[in-house]
Amino acid sequence: MAEVPALGVLRAPAAVHALTPAGPADQATVRRSNLGLVLRHLRSAGPRSRARIAQDTGLNKATVSSLVTELVARGLVTECGVERAGSVGRPGVLVELAGAGACGIGVELNTDFLACLVLDLRGDVMFERRVAHDVAALGPEATLDEVARLVGAAVDDTTARGAIPVGLTVAVPGLVDSAAGVAALAPNMHWEGVAVVAGLRRRLPDAAFPFQVENDANLSAIAEWAMGSEAGVSDLVYVTGEVGVGGGVIVAGRLLRGANGFSGEVGHTPIGDPDELCGCGRRGCWETTVGLNALLRNTADPDDPVHDPERDLEARLADVERRAQAGDRRTLDALHRVGVSLGMGVALLINVFNPRVVVLGGYFAVLGRFLVDPLQEQLAARVFGPGLAGARVTLSRLGFTAAVLGGAHVALESVFADPTLVPATPAGLTPPARR
Repeated sequence: MAEVPALGVLRAPAAVHALTPAGPADQATVRRSNLGLVLRHLRSAGPRSRARIAQDTGLNKATVSSLVTELVARGLVTECGVERAGSVGRPGVLVELAGAGACGIGVELNTDFLACLVLDLRGDVMFERRVAHDVAALGPEATLDEVARLVGAAVDDTTARGAIPVGLTVAVPGLVDSAAGVAALAPNMHWEGVAVVAGLRRRLPDAAFPFQVENDANLSAIAEWAMGSEAGVSDLVYVTGEVGVGGGVIVAGRLLRGANGFSGEVGHTPIGDPDELCGCGRRGCWETTVGLNALLRNTADPDDPVHDPERDLEARLADVERRAQAGDRRTLDALHRVGVSLGMGVALLINVFNPRVVVLGGYFAVLGRFLVDPLQEQLAARVFGPGLAGARVTLSRLGFTAAVLGGAHVALESVFADPTLVPATPAGLTPPARR
């Protein structure tokens, strides 16, 4: 089994986005592949000398030296000191990933907020912004206008610091046709058949990098697998805790997409209140009892500030948390009901997928300490298998950034697959030879 990456190290399931050359590999294709091999090795192993890279990868020293020279020229790696004393022979110069040489952009559209985050090659956040918006009321066109403004601000900020954007991934809660770039059905936003990629292309005509759209829970699962507290766990289920409830499932290190890419819509499993109408138009969906709207409906009257979609979501949840801490009976009862229903649904997911870990995200993580007792009681009663069938349930540490982190990470994967996407700078073409 591959090594577990440290927090912040970026890796993605191989099945998410892979470049597979067609036909025999020519010399240029082989070189691109080897450049990517070196770049990915530095990502997983950390700083290495050229000699050590050759030893680890099986490439010969002359090839590695040439590859590193090119990666330096492209601004993707940089020299960072010498090997520690104790190595055989003259200490070699270490190289590592260069931070701001390239960057990936993640965007999330959700019912009551828009978010944008940019990661550099090392996984450091270069730009982050979330704004409260009633997306359902705005409608698709006005929402895409706002998204384009957010992306424009992110591009301006990062390019001013020398970073080259290499991709944009948009997270949408609902059914997504990734190949067509379309939000097929996002019921809580009242979107159907919205051409997200084409709409953003019209608004950002100067953007020279690829755009794609993906389900928010899938991207959150990728973020948890790649850089969360459970990074590297090969069998993982992520459950979103927002107005909509979705699931991202990773099996044996690969994202489970389903026949048409629509897997993970666990919020519409019919285990909720049969009298409650879901945003999808059906009754009794799971999210009618564990979604954010269900919690707020049971916590506070309609005119309470916690229902205001123009307020930042974390501020609204902080109000709920303060009331729970103060012992407000209505709030505590509402949280208990969510915990019971959440436990029922998570037990179902464990029975179906037998994951190593279930990660609860969104508001489930924020208010998790009020949910854990009833949740665990339900798991103990309903999971078929000793010791919860080997599963653990944990709270996400990525908070409401999981989907945008996953989106930015997926956008960066194109560079790790093909580093020649980032142009070389003339100043970097002829660095002195190093061991």
